[in-house]
Amino acid sequence: MFAHVHALSVRFHQSKRTGTVYRTIERGVRAIDFLLRFLAFNIGPTVVELALAAGVLAWRYGWNFALIAALTVGVYAWATFGVTEWRLKYRREMNELDSEAAGRAVDLLLNFETVKSFAAEAREAERYDGALAQYAKAAVRANTSLVLLNVAQNVVMNIGLLAMVLSAGFLVARGPMGPGDITAVILIMTNLYAPLNMLGFAYREIKQTSIDMEKMYALLDEQPDIADAPGAPALAPKSGEVAFEAVSFAHEGRDRGLDSVSFTAPAGKTTAIVGPSGAGKSTILKLLFRFYDPSAGRVLIDGQDLRSVTQNSVRQALGLVPQDVVLFNDTIRYNISYARPEATQQELDDAARRAQLLHFIESLPQGWDTRVGERGLKLSGGEKQRVGIARVVLKNPAILILDEATSSLDSGTEAEVQDALEEASRGRTTIVVAHRLSTIAAADQIIVLEEGRVVERGAHAALIAEDGLYASLWKLQAEEPALAAE
Repeated sequence: MFAHVHALSVRFHQSKRTGTVYRTIERGVRAIDFLLRFLAFNIGPTVVELALAAGVLAWRYGWNFALIAALTVGVYAWATFGVTEWRLKYRREMNELDSEAAGRAVDLLLNFETVKSFAAEAREAERYDGALAQYAKAAVRANTSLVLLNVAQNVVMNIGLLAMVLSAGFLVARGPMGPGDITAVILIMTNLYAPLNMLGFAYREIKQTSIDMEKMYALLDEQPDIADAPGAPALAPKSGEVAFEAVSFAHEGRDRGLDSVSFTAPAGKTTAIVGPSGAGKSTILKLLFRFYDPSAGRVLIDGQDLRSVTQNSVRQALGLVPQDVVLFNDTIRYNISYARPEATQQELDDAARRAQLLHFIESLPQGWDTRVGERGLKLSGGEKQRVGIARVVLKNPAILILDEATSSLDSGTEAEVQDALEEASRGRTTIVVAHRLSTIAAADQIIVLEEGRVVERGAHAALIAEDGLYASLWKLQAEEPALAAE
C-alpha cells in the first residue's frame, strides 16, 4: 500500500489529505491482519465443534434434538446476517468521520506554525472537537445497533434452549429419558452456543473488517495518471539539452495554462524563465519532471521524448533546489545523503563545502548527526537552502533546476546562497525560475512568459533594449528599493 500510494501521480496527492490516506491504509491493513488470524484460529475450530455437538445430540438423543439445534442455528444465523447487513451503514459512516477527524488532526499538526501565528489554537481545537463529536455520534449509532444484534441473538438462543428443555422434559415424563439426560442436553446445547456465539461474532467482525478494507482496496484501484510506456527504456542523458516543442497544458479546473510554448535550454548554459505570477513558470518545471504530460507538443532531454522513457530515469537526471527546501526530521547527514545514500564522508564534505555549509556543520556540537527537526524547522532559511544545494551537488545531475531558490531570503543570506548556486551550476545545464530579476541578469538566455505564452527571449541587455515586458518588470523591481527608502 505504501509503495502504491507513492507511485500515484502528483494530481492524486494534491487532492487528498495526508492524514485521511494514512488512516485508510492503517485501518485496512489492521482489518486484513485481524481477518487472517480469525479465520485460522477461531472459525475453523468453531465449525468442528458445532458439527460434533450436533452429531452427539442426534446419536445419543434422537434426530428431533438435532433438528431443534439446527433450527436454532439457522434462525440465529438469519438474525445475525440480517441485522449485521442493516448496521453496516453505521460502520461506514463511522469510518468516514474517523478518517475526516484524523485528516484534520494531521493537517493541523503539519501547519502548527500558521495556527500559532494567527492565535487560532482554541479555534482549531474547537473544530477538531466538533469532528470528534460527529465521530462519537456515529460510533454511538454503530454500537447501539450492535446491542440490538446481541439482544436478538440472545433471544434466539434462549428460545432454542427452552424448546430443547421442553422436549427433554416430555421424554422424561414418558420414561425414555431420565432427569440426568435433561442436564446432559442442556450442557450440550450450552456448549453448542459457545461456538455459535463465536461464529456470530466472527461474521459480524468479518463484515466490519470488509468495510474497513473497502477504502483501502479502492485506494489500491487508483491508477497513476502518468505511467511509463510498456518496455520504456531509461533516459540516456548526454549533454543535458532541454527542449520544449509547441507544448500546451492546462491544470484540471483551469481554462488557461501553457499555450504552444517552444524554447531550447542549451547544454551547459543557464536559461532563466521569468514572467508575472500565473504565467506558467512552475508548470514548465512540473512538465520537465514529468509530474504531468503535456496535452500537446513534446518535452525533450537530449532529443528523447520524456513520454518514451521511464519517469525514474528522468528524475535521476534532474536536480531541484526549490523555493522552500523541505527536510526530513532526521540528521543533516541523512538529509544531504538522501540524493545518494551510498556517498562517502569525503563526498559529503565536498558537497557541503561547495554549498558553503561545511563550516556551519562542523561548528555544531553534534556535527553531521545534528537533527534538523520537523521539515527542517531547527535551521534558518539560508541554512535549509544550503542543505538543499548540498543535496543536489551530491546528486551531480545533468540538469540543475532552481525554482525561485533565493526569493524567500534576506539580501545578505541571498548573496551567500547565490554564490553556492553559481558553484553548483558551473559546467551543467541550468534552468532558473526567478522572481527577482537581478539574480538572473547574467543568464545566457532569458525566456519571458505571459499568460502561458513565450512573449520575449534573449539575453538581459537585449531584452532591456527591446523595452517590452521584461524591461517593464526590471524597471518595476528597480523602483521598489527607492520606494522602500522613501
